[in-house]
Amino acid sequence: MSLVRPTPLPLIQVLRALAAVMVAAGHAQHEVAGLADRAGLAFAPAAWLPWPAGVDVFFVISGFIIVHAAAPLHGRREARRVFLAHRVARVVPLYWLATTLYLALAWARPGLLGAGGEGPAYLAASYLFWPMARGDGAVQPLYSLGWTLNYEMAFYVVFALVLPWGRRQAVAGTVAVFAGLVLLGAAAAHHGTALPVPLAFWSDPIVLEFACGALLALARREGLRLPGLARLVLAGTGLVLLSLAGDAPALPRCLAWGGPACLLVAAAALGPSGVGGPRRAALLRPATLLGDASYALYLVHPFAVRGVRIAVEATGLAARLGPGLAVAAMLALACLAALVLHRVIERPLTRTARALLEPKPAVNKA
Repeated sequence: MSLVRPTPLPLIQVLRALAAVMVAAGHAQHEVAGLADRAGLAFAPAAWLPWPAGVDVFFVISGFIIVHAAAPLHGRREARRVFLAHRVARVVPLYWLATTLYLALAWARPGLLGAGGEGPAYLAASYLFWPMARGDGAVQPLYSLGWTLNYEMAFYVVFALVLPWGRRQAVAGTVAVFAGLVLLGAAAAHHGTALPVPLAFWSDPIVLEFACGALLALARREGLRLPGLARLVLAGTGLVLLSLAGDAPALPRCLAWGGPACLLVAAAALGPSGVGGPRRAALLRPATLLGDASYALYLVHPFAVRGVRIAVEATGLAARLGPGLAVAAMLALACLAALVLHRVIERPLTRTARALLEPKPAVNKA
């Protein structure tokens, strides 16, 4: 038994592309700010959006997509095994590849990436998606972007546990688990109690973004659809609220960035499956292709961004190129690398991993 491919939702893929580009743009501007400072150039990072909030958009999308895609598995005997096989095949191979490349570069050029000399337990935790504190106290894996995947994997495990239930019960169970974790973390903070590192990590209110995405998927499965104007208002409101929140929001992250992210996902998810005809689909095709490669973009962009920065500094092109073009070059290279990586490496790796991990159908020997 395999997971049935969900109904395509092109606008969700467009939103995934936006989220990945937001994260990449934030890191590119950070690198260029340092480059400009060393070269004596003026550069002010763009403040249209809080670029790290792309992660929050990803989390809400993830909550939505997982519930949307797993709908045919509810009540099935092998639901947990099939679901986890597909999620592991989708996430693990490319992340392990990126982590290994990062580790190799850290060993070859210790000062290039700023990687610390952590022990084997920390290295194992980095590969196994287990939250563990570094020597400086930060709860991040070796490849620091992996902190988001530590949350993703926790969400997959929680959802897998409730997957054999009915759709409504599974979503309710997922929401209850994450709400309970957040309440536990709040209670521990109120009483001054230190939770174990993994539990403290998973009790961050950011996990509620997965729950919100799951609720949006349930709403869609129950038949909720919004007219185009309402969805346009939701999208516009989400972008305005994100812009107003800024990089240092006064509200908690799950409200300041997660709330607008929910509005954006609702705008993309609660409409018809298509985009309104072949002409509009063709116009959106580049964005949907990048959305398909958004996971590759998320993982590969630090290498592209850092590589362009090193090349620009080594060749003395900083003044000639200018900070704005340097950011554009970083994003262009990251997107191109992601598209190639997705087609040439990610998709074959995912297919191979699925073939190895998916439960084999029972053979009737009678």
